[in-house]
Amino acid sequence: MDRKLLLIILDGVPWRNWRRLFGNLEGWVDSGDARVWKIRSVLPSISASCYASIHTGVAPAVHGCTGNGNVFRLSQPDVFSQVRAGGGVTGAVAHSFWSEFFNRHPFDLVRDVEYDEPDSATINHGRFHTMTGYGLINQMTPSDVDLFASLTNLCQRFGLNYGMLHTCTLDSMGHRFFHDCQEMDHACAVMDEMLAPFIPKWLAAGYEVIVTADHGQDERGHHGGRSPLQQEAALYYFGPAEGPGQDDVIDQLQLAPTILGRLGAPVPDTMKAAAFLR
Repeated sequence: MDRKLLLIILDGVPWRNWRRLFGNLEGWVDSGDARVWKIRSVLPSISASCYASIHTGVAPAVHGCTGNGNVFRLSQPDVFSQVRAGGGVTGAVAHSFWSEFFNRHPFDLVRDVEYDEPDSATINHGRFHTMTGYGLINQMTPSDVDLFASLTNLCQRFGLNYGMLHTCTLDSMGHRFFHDCQEMDHACAVMDEMLAPFIPKWLAAGYEVIVTADHGQDERGHHGGRSPLQQEAALYYFGPAEGPGQDDVIDQLQLAPTILGRLGAPVPDTMKAAAFLR
């Protein structure tokens, strides 16, 4: 496998805040270096259910994760396993749920917080955090610039073909402050500023880059149900592929087959949604 792609997931950012507050990303859209579409999450629009669907390409009713309290090793083929089947190297910097879904369950704090397993059939290089102790007054999230640096380190050291990064900072801030406030304006701007210097580095290293969210958040800081604020987010794409019309809405189930298609990895029969990049 000689193609490379990075998926950056900023947890819990609604469409309106992407387009209003991420000035660096929007600047690249204006210059033609990136394209942006609206993406709609699966239902329930809750974090763990969305994580599982993003990488398996099947709905929660199929993979069985009904929410954050129901995390287990998934049985469906996923992006990591299919990239490995196609001969690629995979890596992830993310919340521990991702390790449990796609590598091992339950999560072992010592064994699984950091590992390099070249022969793994799913995630070869993992850097995970648990957010143990999380609550409204104690976010327990790592600095996002540290996470971006960790992913870059994995790319440089191990030549990842597919790397995934997930951060909960903005989701946690949104639950505490809700999204229409000064605190969230600032938090989104800081995230945009931290992310921006890494995108040219990744592009220069030969990666296509997708930046998106797992779901949105509504005016009360909630998500999980059906409303545009809860389900709709933005998806920014940096790369040479052709995409849909500007007004088209991407289904979250299209993400997995699209990533595999861009990498030239086998798309399993379980992923029935059509790729949106070609």
